[in-house]
Amino acid sequence: MAARLTRFLFLLELATYGPGYAGVAKMKVVEEPNTFGLNNPFLPQTSRLQPKREPSPVSGPVHLFRLSGKCFSLVESMYKYEFCPFHNVTQHEQTFRWNAYSGILGIWHEWEIANNTFRGMWMRDGDSCHSQSRQSKVELTCGKSNRLAHVSEPSTCVYALTFETPLVCHPHSLLVYPALPMALQQRWDQVEQDLADELITPQGYEKLLRALFEDAGYLKTPEESKSAQQEGGVQGPVFETLESCNKAQKELSKEIKRLKSVLTQHGIPYSNPAETSSSERLGSKTPTDRTTEQLRGNTGLLGNTL
Repeated sequence: MAARLTRFLFLLELATYGPGYAGVAKMKVVEEPNTFGLNNPFLPQTSRLQPKREPSPVSGPVHLFRLSGKCFSLVESMYKYEFCPFHNVTQHEQTFRWNAYSGILGIWHEWEIANNTFRGMWMRDGDSCHSQSRQSKVELTCGKSNRLAHVSEPSTCVYALTFETPLVCHPHSLLVYPALPMALQQRWDQVEQDLADELITPQGYEKLLRALFEDAGYLKTPEESKSAQQEGGVQGPVFETLESCNKAQKELSKEIKRLKSVLTQHGIPYSNPAETSSSERLGSKTPTDRTTEQLRGNTGLLGNTL
């Protein structure tokens, strides 16, 4: 940060006193790794992390709530990944480039539930990736300590993370039924009884269970998911007339030309927008190991509280 500030002041003095000032005192500018764009006042606003929406409320097994407010990181290749349970997943390029990539791979959305078990945490509505938003699924596995163990990209713009924690080592720690309030447990009991009495079909059973999980806050309703996608859509300036749009485009082109001139004057390299963007390079340089550890469901009630 100190080197970046020194360079900024040096360029400011050059602009004020002219090129002749460089001969007064020689200064060595030292590059340092990107500081990941988190509220960095020396980076342009577009380089900072800009979430499209707020995370969903904390939900699920109560003993996992203690992970909220904490973050866990993993460095693989030239990227640093950071998982903040019930908040988001981010990726930061660790290079010396002045515009190193920092982006959001997903914001806490909902649980994935199967066989009475919390199978994973879905982080959706991340940064735009072509025609979709980046999203991540985090699987919780038993481990000696809390740590982000593995990150892969099984399909384009969809990431798979493995998070190890001792909080899920108990065989019943990820069961859904014990995590429900008493009223919803009784409601589930009635659904099971109705299925046993053949009062509902298997399809009706699944539909009733999903509605129960939505009421518990574990899953999002289709309407809520659609609303979140619309809220997290690609946003840009809105112009009332074509004339105002053309005017803004001309002003922007003029500003870009001026900035290029300044960079050229001081010998600072830059890339053209037509070149491959950092977000596109992200998809090709991220590990693509498709192997993910499957969590096992285990029926029964919670025995011991972790």
